[in-house]
Order: sequence, then C-alpha cells, then structure tokens
Amino acid sequence: MGPSLATRHGRLATLFFLYVTEGIPLGFTAVTLATEMRRMGQSVGLIGAFVASLYLPWAWKWALGPVIDVVASDKLGRRRGWILGAQAMMVLTLLAALNLDLRGGVEFMALTALLFVHNLFGATQDVAIDALACQVLPEEERGLANGLMFAGAYLGQAVGGAGMLYLREPLTALLGESGAMKASFVLVAAAILSVTLLVVRPMREPPGPPRPMREGPPLRAILSQIREFIGQTWRAFASSRPARVAVLFALLPAGAMALSLSLQSNLSVELGLSDREIATLSLWSTILSAAFCVVGGKVSDRFGRRRMLAIYLVLTAVPTAWLAWQMQHFGWVMPVTPGGTQTRAIPAELPRALWIASLAYTIPQGLMYGTRIALFMDVTNPAVAATQFTGYMALLNVAIAVSARWQGWAAENWGYPITLSLDAVLALVAVPLLAWMGKPALTHADLPQ
Repeated sequence: MGPSLATRHGRLATLFFLYVTEGIPLGFTAVTLATEMRRMGQSVGLIGAFVASLYLPWAWKWALGPVIDVVASDKLGRRRGWILGAQAMMVLTLLAALNLDLRGGVEFMALTALLFVHNLFGATQDVAIDALACQVLPEEERGLANGLMFAGAYLGQAVGGAGMLYLREPLTALLGESGAMKASFVLVAAAILSVTLLVVRPMREPPGPPRPMREGPPLRAILSQIREFIGQTWRAFASSRPARVAVLFALLPAGAMALSLSLQSNLSVELGLSDREIATLSLWSTILSAAFCVVGGKVSDRFGRRRMLAIYLVLTAVPTAWLAWQMQHFGWVMPVTPGGTQTRAIPAELPRALWIASLAYTIPQGLMYGTRIALFMDVTNPAVAATQFTGYMALLNVAIAVSARWQGWAAENWGYPITLSLDAVLALVAVPLLAWMGKPALTHADLPQ
C-alpha cells in the first residue's frame, strides 16, 4: 500500500513523490540528452531549439484545467485518473523514443515530437496534481507541502540529469554506446512507473464537491470554460497596475538564464568535462538551487519581496558576465564541435571558471526563484487567484522557451562571450518594473466585471 491521503504524512509524501515524476524527465532531457547531443556533434543552435521545445507544452497548462475539470471519473478519482493516464503516457512516449537517433534527420525530428508529447502529458499531470493538492491539503499544511513539492521536483531533476550521467560510464562499458542510451530511456521510464505503481495506483482520492450539471456535449463545456478562463484572466490582468506590469515582468528573462539552460551543458562538453564531472556539477547546482529557493522566500518575507528580488536578479548577471570575460580572455569564442576536424587546446583555467560561475550562479538563481513566485502571488487578485496565477506561470514558461531558443542561435552565430554578455544585460531589464509591482489593495468587488 502507498501513502494515504487521509493522513498528514501520507498527503505530504504523496505530493512529494508526484512532483519527483515531474522533475525526472526534465533533468533527463535538458541535461542528459543535451549533453549526449553535444558529444555527438549536434550544433548549439539545434540543442537550444530542442530544449526550448520541451518547455512549450507547459505554457499551455491553463488550457488543460477545463479539460481535467469536465472530463473526470469519480470511479478512478477525478485527479487520480488523470495522473494515472498521464504517467502511463509519459512512460510509453519514453519507451517509444528509445530507438530513435539523436544525431539528426527524420529520427531526431520524431524524437523531438515524442518528447514534446511526453512533456504535454507531464504538464497535464502537473495540473491534476495541483488540483489534488488544493483539494486534500488543509491550509496549515500548504506551506510545507509546497516546499516539499518543489524539493521533489529538484530531486527528480537530479535523478534524471546527474543520476543518468553517473550511470553513463558503467552502462556504456556493459552495453556499448547505443545500448547505454537505450538503457537510460528505460531507467527514466522505470523511475516514473515505480511512482505510478507504488504511489498513484493504491491512492484513494476523497470524493470531490458536487459538480454542476452541464447540458450538451463535454467539448462544448470545455470550450465554454476555456473562454471563461481567458475572459477572467484578461480582466484580472487589467484589474490593477501591478497586475498589468506583472504580465510584462513574467515575459522578460528572470535574471540571467544561460547558465540554467542548455548553454551550460554545451560548454561542459566542449571544455572536456567527463559525464561524471558534468553529473557532479548538475547535482551540486540542483542542491544549491533547492536550498536557496527556501532561503530566498524566507528572506523576502522579512526584508521585502521587490527589494530582495531586484538584488537577486542583478546578482545572476555577475557570474554570467564574469564567465563571458573569462571566455573572451582565453579566446574561447565560437563553439567547437567535439570530435570534429576543428580542434582547439582547452586552457586549464576555463573548466575551472565554468565550475565557479555555474555554482555561484545557482545561489542567486535559487534565491530569485523562491521570491519571484511569492511576488506573483502578492499581485494576484484573490477573486480569481487560480486563474490569474496560472496565467502568470504559463507566461514564465514562454520566457524560458524563448531564452533557450535565442541563446542557442546566438552562441552559434555570435559566440559564447557575446551571448553570455547579452544574457547578463537582459538580466537587468526587468528590474525597473519592480517599482510598479506593489501589492494591489483590491477586494473581490474591485475586479472589473
């Protein structure tokens, strides 16, 4: 039997493990596969586009909510049924992709499409998990539960990223290069399936509140809810100056972002780091980000959300700009394909600089992440909290996808120093907006009808 939703420890453990399944495929695709693709000689631009495609389904989570609300089984559990189905499809899409080639061509396009679908089901289960959390968590457990859920996501990223890279060498020795990659897909699928079988399958979801009677086919009800969502979101975004400014703030880069996306994996391969070294760097980055996410939220509670967030955003630019200077100083400007005909001596100082910059970056990044989410909660109108907040979260994923795409293109065409320098400059663009994002003094009646 898995943990019970009827007990405090059971609820917290269940939500923790469910969020682990969200982090595992993200770590696997954005770290392990991106690293492997670079070793195979894939271009920096293509890898950037690949990573960007992984985030796009998460930008459409808002459209999945009405589907999950309308199409639900009381027998399976309104949320449990969706989680079971989504995780099963996540496993099947991974297994369907294990024989596809990462080197390019039609098979790579098919792999990208399968992983896009995989992330679509990942976003679906995320919506269902959050809805389940809202249903089963009493108010006094929500703070701890959210902390544990994000910790679970970070743990999942470490398993899918660092964990798979640690296993790469022994798997290669046992199964060969091709067999090791296939085994990685199987292991990631098995990790998700273990949560499905041990946590989700035995889970007993409590009955939800009575659902309103709807006339007509389910599709009409779904489309009606989506239209209602868009209307409510638009009115919520327009309800106050802080809410309007927050839309632009969500679409702008959350500080410097290059060292948290595929550019770091590309550089790690080019600068000669082994899979084990890349795994260690990824693991420590994940641990530091998770720890300082909690610290950032607590510090902002005491010293002010906007003030501290401005400091954190600026601080993300410092290690990014320093790494750009180091790469320019040592002449490592344009990407070099590993194993290609063009070779270049690697200065001993550059791998060390990458380690220092990456680990230094994760501290303000973690501080920023824990504070930024709380700031969006501050500017959200309580009358439409779920609608407005979901809209902001969707826009954040759009910003991540756009950043991954332009950084891959820029590194390939302009080189690493310019890309990193531009990323550091863009980290500062959103800072002035914080002056207009004070918490609005709104009541439910203040929302435009």
